[in-house]
Amino acid sequence: MTRFALTLEFDGTPFFGLQRQAHGPSVQQSIEDALHRITGETVTLHSAGRTDAGVHALAMRSHVDIAKSFDPFRLMEALNAHLRSERIAVIACEVVPDDWHARFSCTGRRYLYRIVNRRAPLTLMRDRAWHVAQPLDADAMHRAAQALVGRHDFTTFRSVHCQAADPVKSLDVLDVERVGEEVHIHAAARSFLHHQVRSMVGCLKLVGAGNWPEVRIAEALAARDRGALGLNAPPHGLYFVAATYPEEPAP
Repeated sequence: MTRFALTLEFDGTPFFGLQRQAHGPSVQQSIEDALHRITGETVTLHSAGRTDAGVHALAMRSHVDIAKSFDPFRLMEALNAHLRSERIAVIACEVVPDDWHARFSCTGRRYLYRIVNRRAPLTLMRDRAWHVAQPLDADAMHRAAQALVGRHDFTTFRSVHCQAADPVKSLDVLDVERVGEEVHIHAAARSFLHHQVRSMVGCLKLVGAGNWPEVRIAEALAARDRGALGLNAPPHGLYFVAATYPEEPAP
């Protein structure tokens, strides 16, 4: 049995999320079905993170165990051939040790949230970013975001369906910057709660639009109450950017 690490890029628009779902298509199901056609084996895809319906990935790390012998490059080529009609690409494939696990060996995860901040509607960026027409103050958003950096109880910013045992997480980075007509929010942590990034972004948008004072972010955090959440950002602006592992250079 050989363990292969896959790096995946995907457009989350047509999927009900990364993880296999009983009620709709998923990235996991597409890849597992492709591997079954290639190898004849029933395999399980394990990934560094779980993404909701509509969320995208630039470099999701995953792994599969395959009994047959394959050259990593040939396996990647075969997978991409079978996934050609899907919005999924395998951009890297390598053999890893048996104790390497895409989820449990991961020591850090990075996300990017993209807001297109202009009056005109989206065409090319439709379903790839959150369109916000009113002007946003990215500097105010960044200042407010710093109240969330560090180790906190993020109950306010977690989904009511979150399955994590503990709402306490350590947020390493939450930076906001303007890039032309876009506002980018960068988030990094060892792990995140369900909807945490989208919930933080939604509240920061309220600050940027002048609906909330900057201090309201810290107050929402201190409330430890989902009822204090102002807004949950839509999924289509969120991108899984990278996963970090021991003895690997930071991406």
